[in-house]
Amino acid sequence: MTAPLSPATIAPFHAISVSRLAYRLQAEGRSIIHMEFGQPSTGAPAAAIAEAHQVLDNDAMGYWESPELKARIARHYTETQGAVVAPEQIVLTCGASPALVLALNTLFAPGARVALARPGYVAYRGTLAALHMVPVELPCGPAERYQLTAAALEQLDPAPDGLILASPANPTGTIIAPDELAAIARVCAARGIRIISDEIYHGISYGQPTVSMLRHAPNALIINSFSKYFSMAGWRLGWLVVPPALIDAVFARVGNLFLTPPSLSQKAGLIAFDCHDELEGHVATYAANRALLLEALPALGLARIAPPDGAFYIWADIGHLTDDAMGFCIRLLEDTGVATAPGIDFDPVDGHRFIRFSFAVSTDELRQAIARLIPWFANQPQRAVPA
Repeated sequence: MTAPLSPATIAPFHAISVSRLAYRLQAEGRSIIHMEFGQPSTGAPAAAIAEAHQVLDNDAMGYWESPELKARIARHYTETQGAVVAPEQIVLTCGASPALVLALNTLFAPGARVALARPGYVAYRGTLAALHMVPVELPCGPAERYQLTAAALEQLDPAPDGLILASPANPTGTIIAPDELAAIARVCAARGIRIISDEIYHGISYGQPTVSMLRHAPNALIINSFSKYFSMAGWRLGWLVVPPALIDAVFARVGNLFLTPPSLSQKAGLIAFDCHDELEGHVATYAANRALLLEALPALGLARIAPPDGAFYIWADIGHLTDDAMGFCIRLLEDTGVATAPGIDFDPVDGHRFIRFSFAVSTDELRQAIARLIPWFANQPQRAVPA
């Protein structure tokens, strides 16, 4: 008789602790600039908010899945990626997190080995642990532009059951080049590795294209969300693209685990899809913020960063200042009022010497943050870094 599984042990999300302290200091009257989370400081598009007001006044709402929104999302892939997706392949979710749970639980059983980049989004590791699956973390540094490569996947022995990839990535903002993405798809097809592609930062890039894995692997499961590009984090709306053979299995899980995302969010999300000019204005703000922060980095003494090709993050090596990223972020917050994320969330091995800045704040807030950060970093003692 097989012994039952013990409850999973999941590491905490340390940036949440930083944020709690930030809000406590804010409640005490301190001026706090929140750069700890990947959360746009802007709200939903104006037309989406106006639609929400109409829905609140005229619709009782309930459990519901918008066929119009599913069709609009399917059309989005044809228009932006040249990929043919049927509306039935779109599963609407309460944000990207349930989409990740659905994808993993549909594809794999407990004990499955799933490859992912290190550094990478903290919840990949945590969700795998919660589902009793095994993360196979591939160290990705400057030589790999902090991203997974086909060569690294090809060398894994044995081959993992699955792969989670993100491009643009969190915490680094790096993008996998289209030819490398195609090479990864070929390796996965040859070795029987199922692909989950997290594409929630698509639409936010600075010169490089954001290519969907659907172009190269039609059987991949694609995660996306209204939280980032659409600036609707609090509306809790996302989606999962599934291949036709998995539609019934995924919807069986949706009905038992999650039901439907909020009707209000679905109505607003449909309108948000066509608010192009306003949304591109947000991306222009991120681009301006990125340029300001990159210009300020030499004055902060931060010479080693991941290339921020997309998203809205700077992943910076602070090993010359500390080997305690969490303590560093706490001191930085208490001294300057600038909240940041410690690298240990994203890299449990080397993250103690990294910090992540989110520049999804307003440009005025970013200017204030830089003015506070420059003198503070200048006063930090250097430490000897082992060779």
